[in-house]
Amino acid sequence: MRFRDVPGLSGAANAAVRALERDRLTPGIVSVALSVWSVRVHGTERRWRRWEAEFTCPCCGEGWARDKLQEALSMLPPRAAAELRVQVARLDEVLLGRTHHEPTADPELAWWHRRC
Repeated sequence: MRFRDVPGLSGAANAAVRALERDRLTPGIVSVALSVWSVRVHGTERRWRRWEAEFTCPCCGEGWARDKLQEALSMLPPRAAAELRVQVARLDEVLLGRTHHEPTADPELAWWHRRC
């Protein structure tokens, strides 16, 4: 895996993402997670790109992408996190508009895992 810029983030925010990925995550994971989460939210059917495929498997589902984004948001410096949060929030709004709460879901799960 290699480092990838997150589309829409400033150079400074992407530098913060690269530093986080280098020190605590996996290179390129934030960009991949945002891409995979976008596909999940918009419900598009497409093949995974080769660089996304290693993170997407039938056993994990696509919820891992939002989990990874949440993890990154909690570890990034405030300014970089704010930029990424804007993009994630836009996708979350779409998901909330397209899905409904699953009443039988485990309440301990994050909200995005309790949508259907």
